[in-house]
Amino acid sequence: MLQTLYDYFWWERLWLPVNLTWADLEDRDGRVYAKASDLYITLPLALLFLIVRYFFELYVATPLAALLNIKEKTRLRAPPNATLEHFYLTSGKQPKQAEVELLSRQSGLSGRQVERWFRRRRNQDRPSLLKKFREASWRFTFYLIASIAGMAVIVDKPWFYDMKKVWEGYPIQSTVPSQYWYYMVELSFYWSLLFSIASDVKRKDFKEQIIHHVATIILISFSWFANYIRAGTLIMALHDSSDYLLESAKMFNYAGWKNTCNNTFIIFAIVFIITRLVILPFWILHCTLVYPLELYPAFFGYYFFNSMMGVLQLLHIFWAYLILRMAHKFITGKLVEDERSDREETESSEGEEAAAGGGAKSRPLANGHPILNNNHRKND
Repeated sequence: MLQTLYDYFWWERLWLPVNLTWADLEDRDGRVYAKASDLYITLPLALLFLIVRYFFELYVATPLAALLNIKEKTRLRAPPNATLEHFYLTSGKQPKQAEVELLSRQSGLSGRQVERWFRRRRNQDRPSLLKKFREASWRFTFYLIASIAGMAVIVDKPWFYDMKKVWEGYPIQSTVPSQYWYYMVELSFYWSLLFSIASDVKRKDFKEQIIHHVATIILISFSWFANYIRAGTLIMALHDSSDYLLESAKMFNYAGWKNTCNNTFIIFAIVFIITRLVILPFWILHCTLVYPLELYPAFFGYYFFNSMMGVLQLLHIFWAYLILRMAHKFITGKLVEDERSDREETESSEGEEAAAGGGAKSRPLANGHPILNNNHRKND
């Protein structure tokens, strides 16, 4: 049964153009071709990335945060209360007014004390400023190195300048060590992001991030064993070219460098729009959709690859919408937070917000800031 499923999965007609078989991609005459078995190394490499990340955050990012005077904020902890804790874990983190009144009777606390307990309990679960900085530092370091390495891998290739050459001789295209390691490192890194996503800072686009990581892993894996490597290296280098700018803007934000954060974000927004909404759909997608049909009839692998590219493009449109919305508010002088962030709730004093006339949501943001919420001491 398993052998039958294995044979169907690796049926040449699914992954390769007509009249070609896996035997055509066997190593010979000193030419090395991509193989699915090459990808096994990415799982131990992903674990290695997690180990390297741990030590990087401990011995590089944390001292850097100290130099930039990024300190942990002391948070008031919610006192132990079994009734409220059970509701928090099973029913919701923000009880409605009727539920507050019920919990007040069950716990023997006043309604205001119940609300205060939930505010403090929610704040306990929010990531600290130092955690955010360390995470951004790690991603910035990887994306910057990957961007430089990616350009080094593709800049001397003829298909970087003439995309029709991406398909010249396809799929009988041998690989070189630089392509192999570029693929293995990128795929391993995205595996590590998927493994750590539960413990990383969660934002409002958490589900979209999971979809992005899964689609990226599938796309990189498929493009390797179906020998879409030339197109794959172009796509990976294109994505890396803007990611490190976003992570650096976050770092500047957490450090309180307001103007530098603003300027870096504007540069990021411009690069993102150009690469993800112009170059990717009108050059790369055109290359993967149109040029292969000049050589072979469409086959399953062709549809599968371009479908995954379509998923990524939809995510890019979603994120571009958020970026443009935040950029518009920034240009018009409206102070906003990171559209994806979950803002920490503050307490004006032990008397809470009674003197302020309502909850934390009713007060204006202090030193608010577009995209990355520069109210970093209170609201990030």
